[in-house]
Amino acid sequence: MHKRKTQVEDIDRTVYDIRDRVNASYQVGQGLTAKIVNEISAAKNDPEWMRLFRLKSLQIYNRLRLPGWGPPLDELNMDEIVTYIRPNTQLKAKWNEVPDDIKNTFERLGIPEAERKSLAGVGAQYDSEVVYHNVREEVRRQGVIYTDMESAVRDPEYGPMVKKHFMKLVPPEDHKFVALHGAVWSGGSFVYVPPGVNVEIPLQSYFRLNAPGAGQFEHTLIIVGEGANLHFIEGCSAPKYNVANLHAGCVELYVGKNARLRYSTIENWSKNMFNLNTKRAVVEEGGTIEWVSGSFGSHISNLYPMSILKGEGSRMEFTGITFAGRGQSLDTGAKVVHAAPHTYSSINTKSISKDGGWCTYRSSVSVLPQAYGCKSSVSCESLMLDDRSRSDTIPVMDIRNDDVDVGHEAKIGRISDDAIFYLMSRGISEEDAKAMIVTGFAEPIAKELPVEYAVEMNNLIKLEMEGSIG
Repeated sequence: MHKRKTQVEDIDRTVYDIRDRVNASYQVGQGLTAKIVNEISAAKNDPEWMRLFRLKSLQIYNRLRLPGWGPPLDELNMDEIVTYIRPNTQLKAKWNEVPDDIKNTFERLGIPEAERKSLAGVGAQYDSEVVYHNVREEVRRQGVIYTDMESAVRDPEYGPMVKKHFMKLVPPEDHKFVALHGAVWSGGSFVYVPPGVNVEIPLQSYFRLNAPGAGQFEHTLIIVGEGANLHFIEGCSAPKYNVANLHAGCVELYVGKNARLRYSTIENWSKNMFNLNTKRAVVEEGGTIEWVSGSFGSHISNLYPMSILKGEGSRMEFTGITFAGRGQSLDTGAKVVHAAPHTYSSINTKSISKDGGWCTYRSSVSVLPQAYGCKSSVSCESLMLDDRSRSDTIPVMDIRNDDVDVGHEAKIGRISDDAIFYLMSRGISEEDAKAMIVTGFAEPIAKELPVEYAVEMNNLIKLEMEGSIG
């Protein structure tokens, strides 16, 4: 049997690349100045403490250098980025009141259908503003607060809770793009789950960036009370343009004593996007944070969700999959700090690179001197689908006491024509053989993704195959 040279097609992005005409009611100019930051603050009707926080963040941004890790960011020019674009609508609580052009975009992405079938609440952000937000009445009766961040900041009842937690876990001094976020953040979600409350079905926020040359800077703040339980899902997408777009969101997660939070993210940005997101969780005694992460888009990504295991017996589990094709350099991974005794962490990632794509796995495991009796397991596997692609593994472990059990395993390999040939010799078609190998590699991770909720996942984890690897 003749072995044909084979290839794997990119993920089908047709539905995500449909562009809407930009119909903004207001937007700031390009670049980043104190005048622009004050304009954004006025447009958001910020309380005075937030306006001052933004200006302080701008000062920090101006004095910090670009991060010294990850892919080079020379192509990103902040003087050409528009940091705030308000769509021509107000926040709506009824789907039929959302303007047709925006509504049709989210309809194509399957968000309303997912809400009707499987979700306890949904927030939908379009460019710089949340345009739709709704939560089921039975969840509201449990005392759960799920709203957009601007409403939360201004709310007289729980605004003080927001102020107490906002960018305390991820301070602007962390790195340049966190400081940028602090200056121009807009949109995002605030969630508070009272102690002992079990939210049985997930909440979801979806972020759509439509305008070319724009940035999106949503802020997500979730507080899960003692003994409570929540699954929160985020989805992201944008159409492809020939100019740079920027995503520099921020996620802060507070997991209370004996509480559990599963945080699932599907990032499907277009290949002109710089995805420089920062995510962090702190976990109290006996609590659990579970991260499920799918990175399938962007030109460049720097994304390393971090967990601080603050309380004794707290746990962290991170499950991630990354797919990099032509023109993509995705630098992803996870970080964990064991700051208390008998804490546990598990990091399990897989990456696939093809057609010159570059996947870099970067992890950090820190065990502090007082964190005796800890266990940590790190596993990263990479599959390169051709000889033009690249995969790197950069694990870092900083262990400061001897009473620990820490392990790391890494595997990097290529899919071979021999494997395809073997399956074909057993009567399996070439396309099915390739699909079996690649989806078999991804399956342990992919099965954790919230496919039944984030409808767009069907197009992301189903790799369209025509021909094999050579």
